[in-house]
Amino acid sequence: MDKLKTTSLYQKHVDLGANLIDFGGFHMPLYYTSIALEHHQVRNDVGMFDVSHMGQILIEGKDALAYTNYVLSSTTELRPQNQYGLLLQNDGGIIDDLMVYPFSSDQILLVVNASNIEKDFNHLSSIKHTFDIHLRNISDKFNCIAVQGPNSFKFLSKLFQDLPKHSSDFMFTHNEHGPLLISRSGYTGEDGFEIYTYDGYASLIWDDLYKLGVKPIGLGARDTLRFEAGMPLYGNEMNETINPIEAGLGFAVDFKKDDFIGKSALLAYKENPLRKNVGFELLEKNIARSGYEIYVGNQLIGHVTTGYLSPSTNIALGFALIDAKHAKLGTIIDIKIRNKFVKAVVRNKKFINKNNKI
Repeated sequence: MDKLKTTSLYQKHVDLGANLIDFGGFHMPLYYTSIALEHHQVRNDVGMFDVSHMGQILIEGKDALAYTNYVLSSTTELRPQNQYGLLLQNDGGIIDDLMVYPFSSDQILLVVNASNIEKDFNHLSSIKHTFDIHLRNISDKFNCIAVQGPNSFKFLSKLFQDLPKHSSDFMFTHNEHGPLLISRSGYTGEDGFEIYTYDGYASLIWDDLYKLGVKPIGLGARDTLRFEAGMPLYGNEMNETINPIEAGLGFAVDFKKDDFIGKSALLAYKENPLRKNVGFELLEKNIARSGYEIYVGNQLIGHVTTGYLSPSTNIALGFALIDAKHAKLGTIIDIKIRNKFVKAVVRNKKFINKNNKI
């Protein structure tokens, strides 16, 4: 078995008594106190996450922008905002979802999922031969701390004079610990910031935030927070056998572009989609977990992709990939939970009304 990787904040997590797990090949904190307490801390105040396990791939060269727009389904625009994108196979299956930081027309950063770093880099390398670009996997050179919650600006403004003013904006800055890239973004449905810094500086910024009273939050709460906000997770709501139309990510596909990998397959598929990712709410007391089968009558129509008892609403909710003909809001479905069928209703995927994201 391969030894788990660690981030430069690993010793901080150990010292804080974190419950550590294997996450994408990294030894990462699931929680420090409890998932529920940490969830509410972020939803109502502020918290910080170590997300240094995420990968960074740098695209450089005169064709960097053209290359990025060919390999991603969305259109990357040269503006100081991070942008959501999808790497697709020729058949439209999702290789990964990622964030794009367009620094300039000849330098673009992709932030990818930890478990997909090698796969993404190999895929990108296999199709770069017709473009004047150079790819670098710089994942081991940077760390990232995500500060999330409605009070994130209040706390961070005590450390930094300038912060991005609008959602998705990013900026380069520095403090006594060195140069930084800060974006107003996150994965919780709340206002927040992601701070990228060179390996070694992250522990100093972590300490500064901790002294201000910003509580550390594990990846367990990160998952329940993104789930309540209707955000997908790679490996659950999407993978190489699921395309963006099925996953509800059509907003990240720009069919007006001249071409991109997977375009032809998606153009054909969108005329008659067979599956759709939906939200659901259990009508009986239970919790539906990922992988549970879903039926209408005796017909198997799909499976649960994510399911939780929502910490914010105390309602059993979930996402599911089901046959499109049964995806209409209000449809009653049966979920097989430990050999018992439990009724649920198809509903909107955004489960919380409260949302402090600007």
